[in-house]
Amino acid sequence: MGGPVTVRPLRTAVVGAGAVSEQYVATLAGRPQVRFVAVVDRRADRAAALADRLPGARVATLSAVLAAADVDLLLNLTVPSEHAAITRAGLRAGRHVFSEKPLGISAADAVDLPALAGPGHRLACAPDTVLGTGLQTARAAVADGLIGTPVSAHAVMVTPGHERWHHHPEFFYRAGGGPLLDMGPYYLTALVHLLGPVATVNGIGTRPRPVRRIGRGPRAGDEFGVEVDTHETALLRHAGGAVSTVTISFDGVGTLAPPIEIHGTRGSIAVPDPNHFAGTVRLRRLGERQWTDLPDRAGAVDAARGSGVLDLADAIATGRPAQADPGIAAHVLETVLAVRRSARRDGTAIAVRSRPTVPPRVPLTAC
Repeated sequence: MGGPVTVRPLRTAVVGAGAVSEQYVATLAGRPQVRFVAVVDRRADRAAALADRLPGARVATLSAVLAAADVDLLLNLTVPSEHAAITRAGLRAGRHVFSEKPLGISAADAVDLPALAGPGHRLACAPDTVLGTGLQTARAAVADGLIGTPVSAHAVMVTPGHERWHHHPEFFYRAGGGPLLDMGPYYLTALVHLLGPVATVNGIGTRPRPVRRIGRGPRAGDEFGVEVDTHETALLRHAGGAVSTVTISFDGVGTLAPPIEIHGTRGSIAVPDPNHFAGTVRLRRLGERQWTDLPDRAGAVDAARGSGVLDLADAIATGRPAQADPGIAAHVLETVLAVRRSARRDGTAIAVRSRPTVPPRVPLTAC
């Protein structure tokens, strides 16, 4: 993620020119590891608007970029229900793929997408926030024994819902949406990096508001139905023995709880928001009354959305695994689906079978 090591830039087609593409382009435009060559979107006007900002990029169809000789990487920024199909098509066409989270929405996606990847067509998946100094510094603190043996963790995200700000929010509340599939990957990926893979889950979910109302934009005031649970809570037992509770909700005003806390036999740490790359890690040791701010000890400094693509480019060039590991993304998807299956069975414990290898810590370095 520091200086470029690729022989030539990855020739990249952006698939999906929605809101999140703005953040990726802001990070990647002009970086030597990436050269944008095409933009694909169902809305031709939106594709053209983005392509106009990327010198040398053309508007294209998905079938065209899959057949094109000048496309190395698909940057899959579509809505969650389309992630798996586009990633699958890209890998089968021999392209590298970086996908926004979640990896997919079904159990089959968690199994076959990583299996389709290979040395010549690599797969990586957001969230790439795990590369930043916030989570990596927390990871270093846990690994170096500052809190002793990890015992438990709590992760909380509470919001009134995306319809307050999103002009077309319906997909957040239909199949492929809901809190755990939308925001859960940030928190679950962080917990897997901090405490290791999940072994079993118990889940519960509720849907207190069957109808939502759009708050902004040209459709403000329009109502739409809710098809998924919008408040989801999970109890996770990690393979290493620690337990975590996770609550992700679109049904609250807010919370004072830290995004993530990790408790161990000798101390506790407060972990910054895993939806961001940086933030202060706070430590309180056994016997102390005060919390201490830890300096950045690991992670990519000034990382932002798209840093995972830069890391993937370097990983392809050097032959190492990417930090935004598809095995972790598949494990997180399997965990989310297990939580939802448990919720449908009155909280019955469900086993999570996959056991991904957590990538090595990111050294403290410029992104």
